[in-house]
Amino acid sequence: MATKVVIVRHGQSSYNSQGRIQGRCNDSILTEKGRADAEKLGAVLNGIKFDAIYSSPLQRAQDTAKIVLSFLPSAPPLTVADNLMEIDLPLWENLLKQDVKAKFPQEYECWKQRPHELRMLVPEGNGVREHFPVLALYQQAELFWQELLQSDRGGTVLIVAHNGINRASIGTALGMSPARYHSIQQSNCGVTVLNFAGGWGEPVQLESLNLTSHVGDIIPKPRPGHDGPRFLLVRHGETDWNRQGKFQGKIDVPLNETGKQQSRKAGEFLASVPIDSAITSPMLRPKETAEIILGDRSDIQLQLQPDFREIGHGLWEGKLEAEIDRMYPGELEKWRTTPEVVQMPEGENLQQVWDRAIAAWEDMVQQLSANGTKTYLVVAHDATNKVILCHLLGLRPADFWKIKQGNGGVTVIDYPHGASGMPVLQAMNITTHITGGILDRTAAGAL
Repeated sequence: MATKVVIVRHGQSSYNSQGRIQGRCNDSILTEKGRADAEKLGAVLNGIKFDAIYSSPLQRAQDTAKIVLSFLPSAPPLTVADNLMEIDLPLWENLLKQDVKAKFPQEYECWKQRPHELRMLVPEGNGVREHFPVLALYQQAELFWQELLQSDRGGTVLIVAHNGINRASIGTALGMSPARYHSIQQSNCGVTVLNFAGGWGEPVQLESLNLTSHVGDIIPKPRPGHDGPRFLLVRHGETDWNRQGKFQGKIDVPLNETGKQQSRKAGEFLASVPIDSAITSPMLRPKETAEIILGDRSDIQLQLQPDFREIGHGLWEGKLEAEIDRMYPGELEKWRTTPEVVQMPEGENLQQVWDRAIAAWEDMVQQLSANGTKTYLVVAHDATNKVILCHLLGLRPADFWKIKQGNGGVTVIDYPHGASGMPVLQAMNITTHITGGILDRTAAGAL
C-alpha cells in the first residue's frame, strides 16, 4: 500500500529569531510570526485528508501541530513520537551561534563541512560519552520510518518536526549519505512531500521539497553568508505527448495550451525574482517554456546547452507504453524498476545521459561561480533534471525514480560557497503556482 507523507518544520521560534542553538532544549517557543505562519500552513493543508498526524514532543513542534490541527476539523488525534525529537547537541544548546563558533571553532568547522564526523565528548557520570549527533540522528530517523510504515502504512500522514530530524528523515528515506546533511533546506513551516510505494526498503519518491510560498516566501531565502550562484531549474510545460503518455525523447514536440499556461504561471510566480541569465536545452518545448517565463525581460538572451537535451529513447520514441510492452517484452518493466540497466534500442542509456548532463552542469556552475551571487534560469527535461538532482544529492543512476519533476515545476539550487562547495537544494519541484495546492498534480506523462 502506498503512503504519502507530508513533512513540515515548526514555525519560527524564539531561539530561531535570536540565532540560538535549540537542539533538544524545550525552552524555545513559537514567536508571533511562528504562530501566524502555522495558521497559514494549516490553511494550505486544509484540503488534504490525513489518516495520521505525528509531532515531535518538543513544544515548538507540538504547538505548530495543534495550530495546524485547528484547520483540519476531521483530522485524527495528534500522536507524539519521541523519534521525531530534534538533533541532540548537548554542548551547544542555548548558546548563540556566534558563541558556538567562537568557543568550538574546530567542531563548528567540522559541523559545517563534515557533519557526519562531528563528535562531542559529553560528561556522563564520572566519565564522558562519545556522541556523534548527525549519525545518531540518522539512526533515529530510520527507526521512525520503520515504525511508521508498519503501523500507518497506506493513506496520507502529516509529520510536524524540526530542521535537523526532517533533513535526516528525508535523507534516510532517499538513501543519502549523512555527509549530505546540509545539502537540503527545511524552512520554518516549509512543506516536503514523500511517497512510499510500500514498506521500509521499498521504492520511495521525493515529490517536492521545502515549499514556502504559503508563508509569503515565493522561494526560500539564501542561507546567511551565501556567496555563490543560485539556479532555478525548471522542467518544460506539458505537451500533448505528456498528456497521452507517449515517449517523446529527442522528438521535438511543442507545448500544448496547458503547457503554455503552465509556463505563463511559472513566469508570474517568478516575476519578483531577479534573473540574470537563462540557459535551456535547445529543444522546442524547454526553449518555448523559457521564453514564456522570461516574458518581457528582453535584456536576457537565451543560451542553448545541447547536453541538457532529453534522453534519447531511440525506437521507443513516438510510442505508447502498451506498444513498447508489445514490441519489447519486459523492457519497460526494467525501465520502471532498474532504469540504470536499460539500453534504449538505437537510443541512450541512463549513464550516457548522466555523463553528458552532469559534465555540462558542472562546467556551467564553474563558469558562473565567478559572477558571485547571481541567479540563473535553467530549463530542461524530466530525465535531464532528475539525473542532475540525483547527482547533487549524492545519489546514483539507480535512484532515478526517487525524484519527481512536474511540468512547469521549479527547483531552487544554491552554491553558497561557489563551485568548490557543497550545493544546497533549497526547494524542489514547486508546482503550487500551477496546482493551487502543495501536491503535484501535473501530467505524469512519458519522458
